[in-house]
Amino acid sequence: MAAPMSWRRLVYSVYTPAIAGVFTRISDRLFRARDRRGGSSVLLLAPLLAEADPAPRRVSRPTGSAGAQGTDGLCTRFQWMAEHVPAFRVPGTHIHILTSPDQFYQAMKARIKTAKRRVVMASLYLGTGQLEQELVDCMEEALQRSQENSHAPDLKVSILLDYTRGSRGQINSRTMLLPLLQRFTSQMRVSLYHTPDLRGLLRLLVPQRFNETIGVQHIKVYLFDDSIIISGANLSDSYFTNRQDRYVLLENCSELADFFSDLVEAVGDVSLQLQPDDSVSILEGMVHPYKGNRQDFSAVARNRIMEVVNAAHVRQRLMNGSEDEGEEEDTWVFPLVQMKPLGIQVDEQVTQRLLTDAGPDSTVFLTSGYFNLTRAYMRLVLGAGASYRILTASPEVNGFFGAKGVAGAIPAAYIHIAKQFYNQVCRLGQQERVHLHEYHRSKWTFHAKGLWYYLQGQDRPCLTLIGSPNFGYRSVHRDLEAQIAIITENEELQSQLQEEQETLYQCSTEVSGSTFERPDRHVKLWVKLVTPLIKNFF
Repeated sequence: MAAPMSWRRLVYSVYTPAIAGVFTRISDRLFRARDRRGGSSVLLLAPLLAEADPAPRRVSRPTGSAGAQGTDGLCTRFQWMAEHVPAFRVPGTHIHILTSPDQFYQAMKARIKTAKRRVVMASLYLGTGQLEQELVDCMEEALQRSQENSHAPDLKVSILLDYTRGSRGQINSRTMLLPLLQRFTSQMRVSLYHTPDLRGLLRLLVPQRFNETIGVQHIKVYLFDDSIIISGANLSDSYFTNRQDRYVLLENCSELADFFSDLVEAVGDVSLQLQPDDSVSILEGMVHPYKGNRQDFSAVARNRIMEVVNAAHVRQRLMNGSEDEGEEEDTWVFPLVQMKPLGIQVDEQVTQRLLTDAGPDSTVFLTSGYFNLTRAYMRLVLGAGASYRILTASPEVNGFFGAKGVAGAIPAAYIHIAKQFYNQVCRLGQQERVHLHEYHRSKWTFHAKGLWYYLQGQDRPCLTLIGSPNFGYRSVHRDLEAQIAIITENEELQSQLQEEQETLYQCSTEVSGSTFERPDRHVKLWVKLVTPLIKNFF
């Protein structure tokens, strides 16, 4: 068996607080007390514009033995991650890749019903349909059973959603959860994160339909006692039926579950608290996210969240250095958090390092439902030695396909972005190394994101990134995101990851120059002109 793994160094990342723009500072001073909606969507132009980016098929991959690298080789190659984030050792047999929306939905329902201590759910929003109501009913059933079985009920339910998306419309996420909050007040918590960037004049004038473009709580973590589902999927009916995403279930991983429970609690502490009368308030001692000072809020929020990350970092370092590695603990899980508006950029740092180190001996399969790499990620992909197979949504499976108004132009904008990327690949002569694929599936949409990392000589991936980030501008600069890096030598888990990757890519076709010559890929001039704006906000 492999020797025990010991992390020898502890290096904390340095985080620089986000600096509010001139517009935000002025409007904050003039309109701090104002709080209403309406106006023109032209105010979407107000925030700082993004950096400019450079301009069924079985996919080939490396062949060889999955176990060729070995524990010591994997530890040496990826040990640097433990310098940035906590490292959790878990048995690979406790990790299961879910492959369909229905599996994801049924797994959540089953675990909510049997939860005894905690249900913690973080999502962008909770939908308002029948399937979502069944989830709420499962929570009600579990809470009721907890009350009946104990004079002091042990089960606590904590929900973290985005304020803007969760408050949209007369029937919304809040109204779905209010009955539970009213009935189980002492056991139920609903937190609504509000970005500090939507404030003052901007908050006053941006229409409700577009206010979430400024920044949202985008983390997708679903936790039941000591089991967790990490995903990119929201709590909405399409994500339970015909919207393809990725989902990983980690069972009986108490330390990791504690970490994510603490992380969601920390974000919840700096969020608005939903009250039984549908009002919201802040916790005592906290800074209001849009009425308080922008820098003060970010500093308080950053300190509260980094307390969780840093405490886990120290704790796991000590545990990994003192305990012998169990025979089954063949897998490492690294939580990666990205909250640039609060000055936290762990995921960005780790992802950049991972892409930087991906040399000619590596093949990276990268997927995003909204393919819009940041300039830094684009530079690393185009300049690195690794082979890349990039999977993105075809226009027909883009979540905005057929939408009304400006949103209806989003699929065409992503065609333009993909064409710009493909042309850049060709200009650099990288066609043999970097391949672009489009996902196709009738009556489905595509929302999967993450990557699979193959080393030379392996026919199965040893590493995956899975969670909420899309590798785009919003994920890096605007939203709250979280994903995990899983590094494993467990051959069964590697096989699950391989099957997941191959199944997704088998629903794709490779992009070529002729793809963009087709009539259905024509992009109107006005769409090309607004594409930089769409890249910033969508």
